[in-house]
Amino acid sequence: MNTDPASQAGPVREAHRIDPAPLASWLEANVEGFQGPVDITQFKGGQSNPTYLLATPGQRYVLRKKPPGRLLKSAHQVDREYRVMSALADTDVPVPRMYALCTDAEIIGTDFYIMECLEGRIFRDPRLPELSPTERAAVYESMGEVLAALHNVDTAAVGLDDYGRQGNYFDRQLGRWSGQYRDSQTEQLPDMDTLIEWLPANIPDDDSSCIAHGDYRLENSVYHPDQTRMIAVLDWELSTLGHPLADLAYNCMGYHVQSPTQSGLVDVDFAATGIPSEEHYVESYCRRTGRDGIDNWNYYVAFSLFRMAAITQGVYKRGLDGNASSELATSYGEVCRYLATRACELLELG
Repeated sequence: MNTDPASQAGPVREAHRIDPAPLASWLEANVEGFQGPVDITQFKGGQSNPTYLLATPGQRYVLRKKPPGRLLKSAHQVDREYRVMSALADTDVPVPRMYALCTDAEIIGTDFYIMECLEGRIFRDPRLPELSPTERAAVYESMGEVLAALHNVDTAAVGLDDYGRQGNYFDRQLGRWSGQYRDSQTEQLPDMDTLIEWLPANIPDDDSSCIAHGDYRLENSVYHPDQTRMIAVLDWELSTLGHPLADLAYNCMGYHVQSPTQSGLVDVDFAATGIPSEEHYVESYCRRTGRDGIDNWNYYVAFSLFRMAAITQGVYKRGLDGNASSELATSYGEVCRYLATRACELLELG
């Protein structure tokens, strides 16, 4: 696997072009040690915030910005990404170094931040076909360790006690994502209507709170070039003070869905591949976080599927509008329907 970040970047898409002159001037004034000229390319992945590789003769950086166009309320908050990664710098959660945040839209058209560019491996396929069974097991072990470490962070000690509201997480999240789904809805989906009604009426009693990543999966992390160790968690746009089991269930969605756009773990032979079963992965998490077990597990998974359905509907709508970060956005038209159907099946809602 090519571990050079430049291999994942290409020409900047027309809708996301940046004027290099004002950007270079701002970088010289705000990023210690920055020396141009700067060459700008855009990373291929990502459906939300456009992300760029900035290459200078002496160093490389990553720039992440809001997308252009009309944005949904509370979405694409790059300032929150910058804040949480800065706060986690001295914890057991691996994050890139943060250099600077810009909230002056006059510079490149939207808010953005600059962070460290790390060389390493990003695994796009959760089946890890390029690795041996032993390596696959170790990669998943590292992923589980980091998620538990995140949920064990003392929010007060890192200055994130006000990063979101404590408690009542599911009620607030269901209201948010139901609203954002309605704002980006393009057709009637009965299963989404069912979930919007059923999920708020059946919230479990567990009201735990922690720093939640919100989009925790292999593809949103960087692994060491030669070791099976995670060296950075990326894409913190959806992070907040949230419920740890919502974060864990989201991380486990691949055990329940075979996405049309990405492979999953539905039919994996765990013993042969080295990938842990969902039961083993969840048990390991519980051990690391001091839990005896998890009641109502299917609720948390169904909630995560519903939330992802709402997110993918927003991606699809931005694709139709021409504002998405990836050219693949318009292929997401059936993903929302599929995820909602799987959530209803898990909850046995006919």
